[in-house]
Amino acid sequence: MSKDAKITIHPQFKTGDISRRLFSTFLEPIGTMVNGTMYNPKHPTADEEGFRTDIIEALKKTGMPAIRLPGGNFVSGWDWKNSIGPKEERRTVLDPAWYQYYTNQVGHDEYLSWAEKVGTEPMYTVNLGTGDIRDAMAIVEYTNHKDTSYWAELRRKNGHDKPYGVKTWYLGNEMDGPWQLGSWEKDPRGYGNRTNEVSKVVKWIDPSIETAVCGSSAPFMDHFPRWDEEVLEQCYESVDYLSIHHYHIAPPGDLKALLGGSLYYEDFINTEVALCDLVAAKMRSPKKVMISFDEYGSMVRPLSPLNPGYGPHNMYRSHYVFNPERKYIMHDPDNMEDRIFPGSEMVHALSMASIQLALLRHADRVKIGCMTGGLGALCASNHDHVWKSASFYPFTDLIEYAKGTALNTAVESETFDIPGYAIDDNSQYPTKEGVPYIDAASAWDEDKERVAIFVINKSDSDEYPLTIDASGFEGYHKVCHKAMYTEDIDARNSFEDPDIIKPATVSGVTFEDGKVKTYVKPLSWNVIILEK
Repeated sequence: MSKDAKITIHPQFKTGDISRRLFSTFLEPIGTMVNGTMYNPKHPTADEEGFRTDIIEALKKTGMPAIRLPGGNFVSGWDWKNSIGPKEERRTVLDPAWYQYYTNQVGHDEYLSWAEKVGTEPMYTVNLGTGDIRDAMAIVEYTNHKDTSYWAELRRKNGHDKPYGVKTWYLGNEMDGPWQLGSWEKDPRGYGNRTNEVSKVVKWIDPSIETAVCGSSAPFMDHFPRWDEEVLEQCYESVDYLSIHHYHIAPPGDLKALLGGSLYYEDFINTEVALCDLVAAKMRSPKKVMISFDEYGSMVRPLSPLNPGYGPHNMYRSHYVFNPERKYIMHDPDNMEDRIFPGSEMVHALSMASIQLALLRHADRVKIGCMTGGLGALCASNHDHVWKSASFYPFTDLIEYAKGTALNTAVESETFDIPGYAIDDNSQYPTKEGVPYIDAASAWDEDKERVAIFVINKSDSDEYPLTIDASGFEGYHKVCHKAMYTEDIDARNSFEDPDIIKPATVSGVTFEDGKVKTYVKPLSWNVIILEK
């Protein structure tokens, strides 16, 4: 065994209240995510709307708090009005974002109906790329207005008498990106001004709602964080959240870069929080804009050849791709390609959980978190079946136990370094030194008299004896340690073998004089629960 690791928590050192929506998901109709996974009228479990009830029932059991939908890059070219009314009258349209035909068989009402069936809160993204202010006004009125009006009556005619009551509205998607339809990349003040006007008017239609403005799509953008600052200066007083996205990438075989990716998320969050507060100071405003981290992911990708010297051109050469050979695809829900998605194996589960711990450590300002691929993490599926991936367990542990107040979680452990690396011209990561092998966050649910400590051991070789100093929590004396670990890091769960990776109770744990003594296996996910 290696040197001991130590975690210290105390009830006086609180970070902030944990929002119930911190561990939510994101849905965009890419590939078969909608046409096949969510919707397949020919599936044996399909309901009267064509939704797979095996997916619905599996997700209901997880307690998934919220989901951002229906996109994504998709939404910037989508006219929601084409997707309402009788299905036989709906238009099949091009989706230039993903080179697909979209039949609109799953439309505005279907997305919200599906969320009702799952028992989760829908958070809706409005088209502010090719859409305009009147589109935003109409969709909010159609969705939420309870009295007599044209759009409310049309909703009733389309079969939904009661307003949906959608609370959170995202005003555009990744509007700073050159890849986005109707991008505002070159006019942040214009986008900020448009957002301000939209946010005002939709809140005049429904004063109960909250809105989110797009920040930078990644910390690598040449205009970050200046673009965000110029946007916020125009709309700070009318919006509630700054929406940010990031996808961390590591080279193949580099476990340290993959599992250490959460540090880059923390840098991003810290910068955006400081920027929000800077704009608040400029506006002399007591208001605090919160962070919605509503797309995030972790992945492995081979290094690409670099093209030094081109500067901003490298971003455009990556996204201004006009290929006459590329064809639009019609995704048939009854003919899903059999693919293996990330999340069933241990390392990917840990890399995603590490990002979630970073969000939890910033619970004072990050109030919404939506995992890209989160639906697959909570309910792995193929054309026929559903099962639990390795990612299911950390995700549902956080949904269940990360409640109440986030605590400042001090960690002492051995460390490692991540040398700086460049995946491509636009995704370049600085060196990180002294990264703890033990990654931890904690939550105190005072009402339930429960403390939850979440721990990842990022070492692929060393088991660490672990001491948790919780002596400040008087009266707490019960402890339970549950861990997920596998010796085969390439192993994955499947429908045929769904229990290859799953948690087990750790034996030999002690809790004396306010200190927990236990151990954490290499590349493991751990939940330690303290109770009175």
